[in-house]
Amino acid sequence: MELSIEHLPDGIRLIRLKGRMDIAGSDEVSVRLAAETSTEKAFVVLDLREVDFLASVGIGTLVRSAKALRLRGGEAVILSTVPVVTLVLEKTRIHEVMGIFGDLQSACRALAPKMQTS
Repeated sequence: MELSIEHLPDGIRLIRLKGRMDIAGSDEVSVRLAAETSTEKAFVVLDLREVDFLASVGIGTLVRSAKALRLRGGEAVILSTVPVVTLVLEKTRIHEVMGIFGDLQSACRALAPKMQTS
């Protein structure tokens, strides 16, 4: 599992994940996500467009990261266009915890009002 971070001009962090979010991949990503999101208020787009497998442990990693961000006044949304990954996200009702979007512009737009109120 690969993870890269880009700081967008509007203050949003784009965290790109690539590979399989299974036990091995999620352990590796969990530590890096925690380091990136748990120390300060941040607004994050979790880009899953290159994730080809999402296990329950990966979903747990995403939910924990989102909750850690909220505790600090931040927010996370998901960017996903991979049909099998999006289906898993919908079936597990993760949209009740964080928004799911099909394009980067929509994901960033969803974070904008939250950034203004913080």
